[in-house]
Amino acid sequence: MTAYQSPQDLRHGADLVRLAPTEANAFLAFDHAAKREDGHLPAKTRELVSLAVALTTQCAYCLDVHTRAAKKAGVTAEELAEVIAVAAAVRAGATMAHGTFAMRLFSEANTGSGGAPP
Repeated sequence: MTAYQSPQDLRHGADLVRLAPTEANAFLAFDHAAKREDGHLPAKTRELVSLAVALTTQCAYCLDVHTRAAKKAGVTAEELAEVIAVAAAVRAGATMAHGTFAMRLFSEANTGSGGAPP
């Protein structure tokens, strides 16, 4: 037995629906609404957004599902590569931005007066 994620884990989705039907069905309804085909975003754009989010959240299942759907929607390898780079840059930018927050918290904890870090 392995503790790591496996595509076979998705088979347990039915268990979630059975054990927590209100919550699971609410999620599934929301998920289906977000994937609708009659919205303003074309399928290709929706899949590129989905991939960027999946890369940022590091959801292996989402990467599997949305990489396949993106290819089916016409996403090219070049577009995928750019989405990977954009997601990485945004994630890194968020780390730097939160770093400034950590610097402020450190400074406030260090001096109690909100002064500049040493």
